[in-house]
Amino acid sequence: TFDYIPARPDLITRARRLKKVCARHDVPLKAAAIQFPLGHPAVAAVLIGCRSAAEVDENVRMFRCEIPAGLWDDLRRERLIPEGVPAPDAEGRRA
Repeated sequence: TFDYIPARPDLITRARRLKKVCARHDVPLKAAAIQFPLGHPAVAAVLIGCRSAAEVDENVRMFRCEIPAGLWDDLRRERLIPEGVPAPDAEGRRA
């Protein structure tokens, strides 16, 4: 679902493409999703909803997951991130 309704086919296709690129870099899609906003200079924090201690632990692991800069490059090449949109660098810092 997306926005409390069944996700449109184009959104499902996009999510699958994102997951495939992440898998090539051995990065969980969730880790990329959690860390991506931190590449933008206007973002100071990312808030992630959790319903259990296990989800907190998983989210911390995803936040700490090392993401190579090449992932963001590949996502741009696949047109899954628009050119010019900032992304974290290889150390997770703002680009």
